Amino acid sequence: MRPKIYLFGDSITEESFGDGGWGSSLAHHFARTVDVVLRGYSGYNTRWAVKVAERVFGAAEGGGGGVNNEEPLVVTVFFGANDACLPNRCSAFQHVPLDEYKRNLRSIVSFLKKRWPTTRILLITPPPIDEDGRLRHPYIENPSNEPERTNEAAGAYAKACVKLAGECGIPVIDLWTKMQQFPDWKNACLRLGFEINPETRQIPPDEKTTSRTKKKEETLDKDDLYLVRIPAILRPSLRDGLHLTRSGNEIVFEEVVKKLAEEGFSPETLPVDLPLITEIDPRDPLKSFQQ
Repeated sequence: MRPKIYLFGDSITEESFGDGGWGSSLAHHFARTVDVVLRGYSGYNTRWAVKVAERVFGAAEGGGGGVNNEEPLVVTVFFGANDACLPNRCSAFQHVPLDEYKRNLRSIVSFLKKRWPTTRILLITPPPIDEDGRLRHPYIENPSNEPERTNEAAGAYAKACVKLAGECGIPVIDLWTKMQQFPDWKNACLRLGFEINPETRQIPPDEKTTSRTKKKEETLDKDDLYLVRIPAILRPSLRDGLHLTRSGNEIVFEEVVKKLAEEGFSPETLPVDLPLITEIDPRDPLKSFQQ
């Protein structure tokens, strides 16, 4: 059986297997060496994650009622964006106080270590927040017309996550800090000198480019700015002030791959599942499958 990497988190994890998502990129990166298993739950915070951890990881995948004893290589734990919702705003039901957030993360880490002592655990902090983006894209009715999340609050939870990782002696990706190292990470598109026409949903003709599906002169949605041929470092990272664009997913993917390589996990260090085509003898193909 191939070893596994579990991705445990909220909507940023749940969406990671979409086109260009960091999870699907990870699965492609480890093709033929690791099965990347998605365990993402949109809207969840660490309080809810603690409650469901036994159900998420407890039952054997092969049937029966026992615990799955096959230890995965890695589990990524990516929570905090919902915990950091403000307690007096429209998404207050998702809010978890900072001290509890840290305790919950510790509980999740302890649960995983007890379940699988040799499994590496990789924490990922919540991303930064574009508050204007959150006002433009509210998930529920927002009578106060104030963002339910702020970048300052997200930063506090990110720092708590980094601190907890240090206390537990496990690796962490400080996504909140990393993403903000890119120039004008919130509004990079505006720096290029053009905007999408809000009525036609188009960009100026001289800025259009061929999409991955090779449909030329395609009308682009605001969420599809990655189709424009601009450097990745200048592309916006958040599509609605919270969730990741293709460029944001690229940042997560690259950081996860880097951390995993530091832990000794890469396609070069892991055995390949079954013989490669280059290893099969054309004169006696079945001989390669006798081992």
